Amino acid sequence: MCDLTYEESILVRVPAEELYDLVSDLTRTGEWSPVCRACWWDDPSEAGQEGAWFSGRNETAERTWETRSQVIKAERGREFAWSVAGNLVNWSFRLDEADGGTTLTESWHMLPRGVEVFHERYGDDAEAQIEDRQWHAHDGIPKTLATIKQIAEA
Repeated sequence: MCDLTYEESILVRVPAEELYDLVSDLTRTGEWSPVCRACWWDDPSEAGQEGAWFSGRNETAERTWETRSQVIKAERGREFAWSVAGNLVNWSFRLDEADGGTTLTESWHMLPRGVEVFHERYGDDAEAQIEDRQWHAHDGIPKTLATIKQIAEA
């Protein structure tokens, strides 16, 4: 089985709280993600809060799908994280003060329940499907970080 965790970091020359406000505005995700085309809060009155749910539309050359995710950490200036379906895959943006700005780290971690769901859904093709998701994380995270940096520093 492939590695189910991946992260990369980039220095962004803006203060952590300003950068947090950008990355936690999920309605802007389509501006920087190569896969997620749009996100919206299921209940806009809970936007950005821990426990809030949001939905997203994802597209690759092979398929289009929607997900629901729950915010699992919302600490302004430090970390914004969510879990797809509440227990399948965790994504996060971690922010650390750095000389000249903020180190922004994006991480992806497929959880044990995510692996189980892939095996239930795809059977013998599950490992290939999981490897595809891993590839998209490895390919997409550096692209996402570079675009967020460009937007934030503009």
